[in-house]
Amino acid sequence: MPLVLDVAEQRRASGRRLAARKIKPEYAEGPLVKVAHVETQPEAEFIGGMLLEEGIPSVLSGSISGYAPVLDGRDVLVPESGAEAARELLAFDQR
Repeated sequence: MPLVLDVAEQRRASGRRLAARKIKPEYAEGPLVKVAHVETQPEAEFIGGMLLEEGIPSVLSGSISGYAPVLDGRDVLVPESGAEAARELLAFDQR
């Protein structure tokens, strides 16, 4: 059994699998809590990407579900164990 993954094996990994590898288990415990509210989908995805780079998983939530567009912006939710770290990361960029 090799100690390093084969390069071909790494290429086959899906985007979801690659993202899951970044998540730190200590930030993935507990119920979801709101850490931010933003007005647009791109802002929400940007914050989600920033959180993921620090190992914090996130979910984007809107007030309208289904096929209707979200009009009130998006909430960024993280597991309770990662909420404090997420708030610290997001507070760094507050003006």
